[in-house]
Amino acid sequence: MSRFLELDSGVRLHYIDEGPKENGVPTILCVHGNPTWSFYYRKIVSQFRHTQRVVALDHVGCGLSDKPQSYQYTLRQHTANLVHLIDTLDLKQVTLVVHDWGGAIGLGAAIERIERFRNLLVLNTAAFPPPYIPRRIAACRFPLLGSWAIRYCNAFAQAAIYMAIDRLPRLDRNARDGLLAPYDSPRNRVAIDSFVRDIPMSPQHPTYEVLIELERNLPKLSKLPIRFVWGMQDWCFRPECMERMNLSWPNAMRRELADVGHYVMEEAPTEVIEELQKMASENVDRR
Repeated sequence: MSRFLELDSGVRLHYIDEGPKENGVPTILCVHGNPTWSFYYRKIVSQFRHTQRVVALDHVGCGLSDKPQSYQYTLRQHTANLVHLIDTLDLKQVTLVVHDWGGAIGLGAAIERIERFRNLLVLNTAAFPPPYIPRRIAACRFPLLGSWAIRYCNAFAQAAIYMAIDRLPRLDRNARDGLLAPYDSPRNRVAIDSFVRDIPMSPQHPTYEVLIELERNLPKLSKLPIRFVWGMQDWCFRPECMERMNLSWPNAMRRELADVGHYVMEEAPTEVIEELQKMASENVDRR
């Protein structure tokens, strides 16, 4: 079911909220990255909505959320919005699923509300200042030209449909259309461009220190059961990103998908769902 949360700024944040909501029912919280939206997690929602509460939000500027043209589209603000959603919905016993920018956003929120979380499932992402900038991303940062290409040519979201997969020769039309649907005009691509601008390419960028602090705090989550499901053919969040986070979580379990690219939920939903089912089973055993 689609719902909206009005933030302090008067901006509406959209989220999907499916499944039972009685006390004691665990929650799966799905946090997307750029340039996707809650649609990316549709197979998790479909699989688990009969037995667990499943919440998948759209960051401000993404999906069905409002897309203000003037807004603090920063990691710090997106994290604060997610914390507000968690508190407002009083989410507990949460299994967090994160991908891409959703990693930094979701893990930052989990650190702030660690008592509400039970498990972490980490898809291709990072939670530290970027040790490298892929050329395809750097090209989107060219002054004026980069923003023009992202907003007026849909260069970032359109390219991802083809560049973020490896196992599949192509995404089916329904998946392609669904991923692109909210981003059908230059105005509606404001957050896609802003996420790219928020990648800190130097220590002088304000988000650089936010990511430094995030990585410093990652060990606080190490007592939670953590699983990686990683597309090993991802040219953006390469396997060394998983290795670096694994240093903070030495007991994390890893499922490495040799032929999968960046869009793990599009190419390997079965494997991700299997890992979530294992976590659910382990949660029952720990009661």
